[in-house]
Amino acid sequence: MYPMRLHKREIHDMKEMQEILKECKVVRIGSCDGHGMFIVPMNFGYVFSKEERKLKLYVHSACEGRKAEAFKKNMQVAFEMDCTHALIQGDYTCSYSYAYRSIMGNGTIHKIEENKEKIYGLKLLMENLAPEAEIQFKEEMLQRVAVYRIDVTEFTGKKREPK
Repeated sequence: MYPMRLHKREIHDMKEMQEILKECKVVRIGSCDGHGMFIVPMNFGYVFSKEERKLKLYVHSACEGRKAEAFKKNMQVAFEMDCTHALIQGDYTCSYSYAYRSIMGNGTIHKIEENKEKIYGLKLLMENLAPEAEIQFKEEMLQRVAVYRIDVTEFTGKKREPK
């Protein structure tokens, strides 16, 4: 990753990274196609290993459209998620700021074809969004949905603490 300018805001603690993953419900995925760059917000599930510092994100989508075509042609993506938002007030305009915690990174996106892994990814997504929900996956639904896994190659965390 490009070196962070404000080193004091970089998050190195993997436990805090896991807290951010739990709190965030939307990941913004950046991709590129023949029409240019674009960003799409998506709900996600994840697998995170603090010890190995490994992260995989699972997202779902329609099987066709700009996003599906872009992911097929260019598997390299960027992503960002943020949470813990709060205004930091000041005495004058330039002393105002914003508190947050975020994770940004890059990875390779793969369309999942096997139903077993599709169900696994969708269960992770539901655990992140609605852990109390009991969901059943019907065969016809699995055929209509595209599930993607992002194998994250690099990521970093950053925060601005409220005063």
